[in-house]
Amino acid sequence: MANTVSSLKRVRQEARREVVNRARKSRLRHQVRAMRRALEQKDAQGATALVPETFSMIDRSAKWGIIKKNTAARYKSRLTARLKKLAAA
Repeated sequence: MANTVSSLKRVRQEARREVVNRARKSRLRHQVRAMRRALEQKDAQGATALVPETFSMIDRSAKWGIIKKNTAARYKSRLTARLKKLAAA
């Protein structure tokens, strides 16, 4: 267990950040899941409507450090590829 005043403060700060980060990661997952569901149901219009909101959430999550920059790029790339494939069909 932490003993110094500064280490005790750091433990308190990390506990607060953990709650915030967990909520943000959960919101990201729900948003990506909604987009994937729309793609699986072959709902091109619904998926297209979700693109700005989903990509914004992915970019913000990368900015906050919830996910890495390359992970964000990969998510966006794969979702875009699936949407283009659906729109072409």
